[in-house]
Amino acid sequence: MLFNPHEIPFQIYECLATSELTKTEVFGEHDIGTFNDVIRTAETIAKEYFAPHNHTADSNEPKFDGERVHMLDEVKTAYQHYADAGFIAAKFPFEIGGMQLPETITTACASYFMAANPSTTAYPFLTSAAANVIAHCACESLQGQFLEPMLTGRFSGTMALTEPHAGSSLAEITTSAHHTEDGSYRIKGSKLYISGGEHELTENIVHLVLAKIPGGPDGVKGISLFIVPKYRQDEQGAWSMRNDVTLAGLIHKLGYRGTTSTALTFGENGDCHGYLVGEPHQGLRYMFMMMNEARIGVGFGAAMIGYQGYRYALDYAKDRIQGGQAIVEYGDVKRMLLAQKAYTEGAMALCFYGASLLDEQKTCSPEQGKDVALLLDLLTPIIKAWPSEYGPKANDLAIQVLGGSGYTREYPVEQYWRDNRLNPIHEGTNGIQALDLLGRKLWQANGAGCQLLAQRMMQDIQAAHGTVSLKLAKKLGDALTQLNDGLPMFAQILQSDQQSAMLSNADNMMKYCGHLVIGWMWLRQANVAYALITDAQGDKHDFYQGKIHAAQYYADWEMPAMQQAWELLVKADSTCSDTQVSWF
Repeated sequence: MLFNPHEIPFQIYECLATSELTKTEVFGEHDIGTFNDVIRTAETIAKEYFAPHNHTADSNEPKFDGERVHMLDEVKTAYQHYADAGFIAAKFPFEIGGMQLPETITTACASYFMAANPSTTAYPFLTSAAANVIAHCACESLQGQFLEPMLTGRFSGTMALTEPHAGSSLAEITTSAHHTEDGSYRIKGSKLYISGGEHELTENIVHLVLAKIPGGPDGVKGISLFIVPKYRQDEQGAWSMRNDVTLAGLIHKLGYRGTTSTALTFGENGDCHGYLVGEPHQGLRYMFMMMNEARIGVGFGAAMIGYQGYRYALDYAKDRIQGGQAIVEYGDVKRMLLAQKAYTEGAMALCFYGASLLDEQKTCSPEQGKDVALLLDLLTPIIKAWPSEYGPKANDLAIQVLGGSGYTREYPVEQYWRDNRLNPIHEGTNGIQALDLLGRKLWQANGAGCQLLAQRMMQDIQAAHGTVSLKLAKKLGDALTQLNDGLPMFAQILQSDQQSAMLSNADNMMKYCGHLVIGWMWLRQANVAYALITDAQGDKHDFYQGKIHAAQYYADWEMPAMQQAWELLVKADSTCSDTQVSWF
C-alpha cells in the first residue's frame, strides 16, 4: 500500500476545503481532529488486516465444494475489524447507529482499503450500499429488521440484477415475484455475476433482487425491488431458516479473485421469501440509488488501483539501475510515469469532487440541492467511466516500467492490472455509460446540468494564476465553448436519420467530456499548488511542483486527443454504424 503522504490531505483539505463542513449543522459535531483520527484508523486497519492477504487471496480464490464456500480466514478477520471500527455505518446518520461522517472523509478512508485489498473491501462496500437503499426506500418494518445487523456487520449485502440471458438489458429480466397472503412474495428466477453472493463471513446475506410482479407494466416500468435474505426468521425471531436461495456455482475471474462472483438460483423449491421495498414497479428507481453509488465507487476503486501501480512503478524505477543510472532518469520512463500520475491523480480528484457534491447536497438549501443533484447526475457516468478507462491504462504502463519483471507474479503490478481490468465492465460497461451521457444526461432538465458544470468550471478558469494554470485554463475555456456551441447541433442529429451514427460515437463524447472534466480537475490542483508552493519547503515543495508539472503534461500530451473525438462527433462519423456484420 503506497501513498505520497501529502496526497489525501491535499485532495480533501486543500482542494476541497472539507474542514469547512465542521461549521455546518449536519457535520458540526465533528472537527478536524476526529476526521484525521478516522482516516488514520482506516489506514492502520488497511495496512494490518487488508494489505497482507491481497496477493494470497488472489492466488487462493474462494472454492465451492458443493455445500460450502471456503476462503481465507484473513478475509473474515479483515471484514470484522472494518465492521467493528464502524466503517460500514460511517456515513449514516447518528440516529440509526452511524457516525454521520462526510462522504469526502469516508472516501478518504476508502482510499486506503481499496489500495490495500480491493477484493476483500468489496464485501463491506456492497453491504453499506445495500443498507443505504434500505434506509432510504424500505418501510420502517423492513428497516427495523435489516438495518442494524447490516450496519454493524452481522449481515452483509448484495445487489442481484443481472440474469444469464439479460445482461445489461434489465427490461428483459424474467425473475418473478408472486404475492402471498402473509404479505411477502415468492421469488423465482436466476441471477448471475452477483458479487459477494455467497460466503460465510456474516450470519446472513441480504440480497436486493430485481423481479417482476405478474400483471405489471412491460419492460423496465414493471420492475420491483425485493429484500431476499439468505436466512429468514423463525417463529421466535431467530434468523435460522434457510430461504431457498441456492448457489449454482462460483465464477472465476481475471481479477478481484478474492470476491466471490456467484450464480444464484432463487425459489428452486418454490419457497424463496422476498419482501417488497417501497412501491411496486419502482424497483429500478430504487436500485439506481445503489447502482449510482456503486458506479462512483467503481471509478474511485479504478483510480486507487491505478495509483498503487503508479507508486510501485515509481519506487521500482528509482531503484532499478540500468546503463549506469536509475531508469527513472530516462525520458521514456518519465513519460510513462507522468502519464500514470496524470491519469490516477486526476481521476482521484474527480472522485473526491463527486463525494464533495454529496456533502454539499446535505448542507445546502433544498433549492441549491436540486442543482447539485443535477450536476452530480451529469458527472456520474464520467466518474465511473473515465477512471475505469484510464486506471487500467496506468496499470499497463506500470507493467511496462518494470519490463520483464512487470508481467511476473513475483511483482504486484500484474495483479493490479488484472484487478482493474474488471472496472470498465463493473456496474454498467463504459459503453453504456457513454450512451447514458450522450443520449440522456447532457439533455436532462433542458441542459441545466451542463450549464451548472460550465459555471463551476469558469470560476476556476477565471481564478487561474501561474504559467501552467493559465495555459490549461485557456485550453479548457476553448474546449468548453466548443462543447456549448456544439450541443444544439448534436441534439438535432440525435433527432434525425443520423441518430444511429451519432450514438455509435458515444465513446467520443465520453472521451471529450471526460478529458474536459479531468482537465478541470488538474486546473483546480494546479491553482492550489501555485497558491501554496511559495511557502512550502522540502518534499512539500516538490509535491506541489509535481502537481503543476503533471498539469502541464496533461495539457500538452493528453488534451489534444479531444480534438479527434470532436471531429468525429461533428460529422456524426458513420464508420462504425455502417459496418455490416458479414464484413468482420
